[in-house]
Amino acid sequence: MHLAVVNLESIDKIVTFLVMLSVLIVLHELGHYIVARRNGVKVNEFAVGFGPKLFSWVSPRTGTQYSLRLLPIGGYCAMEGEDNKTTEAEQQREFRESPARSPRNFQSKNPWQRLIIVLAGPIANFILAYIILLIGALAFGVPSDRIDRAIVTMVEPGYPAAAHGMRPGDRIVGVRVNGRDVTNANALVDTIHGSLGKSIDVTYERNGVSKTIHVKPQPCPQSAKLGCIGFSPEPAYERVALGKTLQYVGSEYVNVADQTFESLGLLVTHFTKYASQVSGPVGMGQVAGIVQEFGWGPYLALAATISFALGLFNLLPIPALDGGRAAFIIAELVRGKPVDPDKEALVHLAGLAALMALMILVAFHDIARIVSGQGVL
Repeated sequence: MHLAVVNLESIDKIVTFLVMLSVLIVLHELGHYIVARRNGVKVNEFAVGFGPKLFSWVSPRTGTQYSLRLLPIGGYCAMEGEDNKTTEAEQQREFRESPARSPRNFQSKNPWQRLIIVLAGPIANFILAYIILLIGALAFGVPSDRIDRAIVTMVEPGYPAAAHGMRPGDRIVGVRVNGRDVTNANALVDTIHGSLGKSIDVTYERNGVSKTIHVKPQPCPQSAKLGCIGFSPEPAYERVALGKTLQYVGSEYVNVADQTFESLGLLVTHFTKYASQVSGPVGMGQVAGIVQEFGWGPYLALAATISFALGLFNLLPIPALDGGRAAFIIAELVRGKPVDPDKEALVHLAGLAALMALMILVAFHDIARIVSGQGVL
């Protein structure tokens, strides 16, 4: 019975993650759809999901087919003039040679129009990340900066917190380092990380009973230079005035952007060192399952982070991504004519091979981490 409950909980977490990821992808495609329509491009099909068609409806006004497909993961926006089989330059050449050129064809639009349509998807993800953070802050509040509202969510075996009896669910009452009280929950982690080898007094409460433990942080698993006690604190959420809410959302959005750009920069400049830390869908699913334990506030923050990362990743100049298509449109703007189809095809082939290799590498590391019992947080 217990195993069945665990399995049901795991399935529920997987479904929740897939729904979240699907919504982010569909709204990405909706960005393409809206801007394409605004520029007079016909959208042949706007689909939610992939695979066999379950339901469809054709708009008599626009001729767009709206469909729901079997696999509810993501979706796509199929514009007239895009076959997803040949290169952008090849499709441009086919359009120019066609005896019946439709003004609603994507290829009939000038380079600036095609560029903004291509970039609309990633831009939608950037906007969506802010909206998700705002919805989360309005619905569930913002993390409290009071340390006495921080709740222990995880205790790592083999570290001082577990050795002194701390358990998930305990409420942190106070922390003292070198006779100085730490009162701000946001500074708690930084204080502990910076106290390697020093003595720390941690007071926590369980069932109305307080207990103070005297511990010395040990080297953290992710860095021997940082100190860790072995517990993960999650601050409680509280509602604040609208002005403070907007201030928090703006600050959090900047943090999400900074961390995403920094992670991408480290991956590009130190690929060998950081490639093993990259998470793909498997790793993100595992992270999402852990974050769900903390509540909807942190989960929406994760969704915003994934949305921003999805937008940024799609801007990379890699084949099959919006950034790859945008790069050739920009080249067309600079040169005054489309890139030669044969040359573009060679670039796409090389880039696609590199992308596939990266995806395989990420999936391998995701699965290896799970099999070895290592978390990705």
